[in-house]
Amino acid sequence: MKKKYLKSLGSLEKWLRGQAVDEAGLKAAFETIRSAIESLPQESTLEEVVGLPTPQEIINEPATIALYSDGGCRGNPGPGAYAFLIQEFSGSIVAEGVEFEGHTTNNKMELSGPLKGLTELLQILPSQGKDPLLTKVKIITDSKYVVEGMKSWVNGWKARGWKKADNKAPENLELWQALDQVRNHFMEVEWMWIKGHAGHPQNEYCDRKANEVMDDHSI
Repeated sequence: MKKKYLKSLGSLEKWLRGQAVDEAGLKAAFETIRSAIESLPQESTLEEVVGLPTPQEIINEPATIALYSDGGCRGNPGPGAYAFLIQEFSGSIVAEGVEFEGHTTNNKMELSGPLKGLTELLQILPSQGKDPLLTKVKIITDSKYVVEGMKSWVNGWKARGWKKADNKAPENLELWQALDQVRNHFMEVEWMWIKGHAGHPQNEYCDRKANEVMDDHSI
């Protein structure tokens, strides 16, 4: 939360400078405010207080693991980030992560979230005495690009030697190939689209985490 306050403070300071306010006095005043904010104790997030709900997408599938992801970009291309969240049927969090990239695209971030999540899960399951080849994973994302690609387009591209119908290579080919490869290490990977910014708790959580790390790098 402190970084959010500092970001808002920076925007206010920039605006005031544009109003021909005394710059020396303005700088000193904002340095004092920043010091006060930095000295505040770290606040608990909402998730730490109430937790995330159980994954509704696997409510009747106790042996399935839910992997939520979201990615975004400011500028497209521009600075971007992705976040993922992995939950078991009980609602317990298996893993989560977020990563920032200084120059990327929205589609790359949408693809990178599931890829990173599956890659980490592939390492986590054996440490828990579980076999990935006996594990079903359901990936839930608000990216139709990712869902349609993995459910439909990839098969056609592979049949043509990883070429589109126009004989050109698909954009983000390395990410598509990596996703196609890693999913083969699991019993099954199912892809599910949900509407973004519609109040879905896990999707909103991933969206917020990705935006927070982008905010952090914009201060």
